[in-house]
Order: sequence, then structure tokens, then C-alpha cells
Amino acid sequence: MTVDQDVIAEHEPAPPDEVSRATVVAYAVAATLLIGWFLFGWLVLQQGFIDSVGESAGAGFALLLIISVVGTVRRSRR
Repeated sequence: MTVDQDVIAEHEPAPPDEVSRATVVAYAVAATLLIGWFLFGWLVLQQGFIDSVGESAGAGFALLLIISVVGTVRRSRR
């Protein structure tokens, strides 16, 4: 091995943590609810396709923002 390979091997990032089964289930439930929200707005409330897409996308982005903030707070406490 050369010196470069030794330095690179020392600074390799740690393998990422595995995603728990509960997290995968929670994401699947959230995706199902967002699709249901889209279909409810489009078919039941008859508010238009684009409006329903925008509303469900906005709800999805808000949910991702909440998940990001909670994850950041949890990680900073470790």
C-alpha cells in the first residue's frame, strides 16, 4: 500500500445507519395518506387536478420539514 491509500483508508466515512422497519412503515403510511389527500381533494371536493397536486405536494413538503427538524434535534442531543 502507498501512503495515499493509507490516508484514504483512515478517512473513509462510516457506513450509514440502517433504516428501521418502523421508519419504512411510517414513510409508507405518510405516502398513502398524501395520495389519499390528493384523491379526496380531486374526486370528492372537485377542486381540480392541479390544485389537488399542489395541496398534497405542499402537505408532503411540510411533513418532510417537520421530519427534518425532529431528526436534527434528536441527532444534536446525542
